[in-house]
Amino acid sequence: MQPSTPTNTHSNTVALTVLRIVVGLFFIVFGQYKVFGTEFTLHGGFEATLRDFIHSGAYPFMVPILQGILAHAATPMAFLVAYGELLIGISLLIGILSRLASLFGLSLILAMWLSGGYPGPHAAFWMYWGASLNWSILALCFVVLMIGRPEDLCSLRRRTTPPPPR
Repeated sequence: MQPSTPTNTHSNTVALTVLRIVVGLFFIVFGQYKVFGTEFTLHGGFEATLRDFIHSGAYPFMVPILQGILAHAATPMAFLVAYGELLIGISLLIGILSRLASLFGLSLILAMWLSGGYPGPHAAFWMYWGASLNWSILALCFVVLMIGRPEDLCSLRRRTTPPPPR
């Protein structure tokens, strides 16, 4: 195995930066229509999503949790999801607190995965992987962003603080 060269290091930094920015843009899109519109937060969009998860996609242990949210805290949770997605996206796009944003993003994606990725009790094992594709790809992106150094290039944090020692 060859030692890392500056070109390889730079290529990895560029790749991680592109991943951070693209995932950030996705989450800005996911969050902005929820924050700046009222369909998701105030007019039943979140509740409809929860009902759909409960009736057709949640892992059995998640159903009571989702029913509790639907019955008691749907509107506050809708606002938390909407603003959370938007803030995760902004954080990743500008490169400030990217690892923390990735942790919150991973938590959100895992909650969605467990709420909507259940293929049924009699599904073959491989079907669990297929049912999770909507969420597992983004979950993997967040894991990579948490492990790596996503703010080494094209970030406001990089402009305001010296680079970490290698």
